Amino acid sequence: MRIVHTFAVAVLLATSALYPAHAGAAGKTDCELHFSLTGWAAIYKHAEGSGTITCTNGRSFRVNIVAVGGGLTVGKYKVEDGTGKFSDVYDTSELFGSYAQGEANAGVVKSGVAQVLTKGNVSLALAGTGEGVNIGVSFGKFTIRRVK
Repeated sequence: MRIVHTFAVAVLLATSALYPAHAGAAGKTDCELHFSLTGWAAIYKHAEGSGTITCTNGRSFRVNIVAVGGGLTVGKYKVEDGTGKFSDVYDTSELFGSYAQGEANAGVVKSGVAQVLTKGNVSLALAGTGEGVNIGVSFGKFTIRRVK
């Protein structure tokens, strides 16, 4: 009986030690971005678009997107049906704001985008296909604003 009691205490202690970590992980939300973007570049880069962020906690947000920057880049492009995957967040307000952006691209007629953006502890991996002509390397910011 003493062995069973000792084992039960050990299981309870182990379970209680794991609970805070599990509770913190349970508080995180998984979110995705679906977007369209149109832009141009001639040393200076500018793109605008819109999209929707949907989260596993049931929240959804319409957003506007603006990407600006500069570098050795030239072209005109359009991305439709783009997707983005955010790193897990505790609060959905962390999703909005400006992300650092670095990009290398090349495309003629059919074009593609794949990049990872960061903003503090939040990362956003983007992927999409589109059309246009673009080539170059650029740096700048990718801003997501909630539509009011």
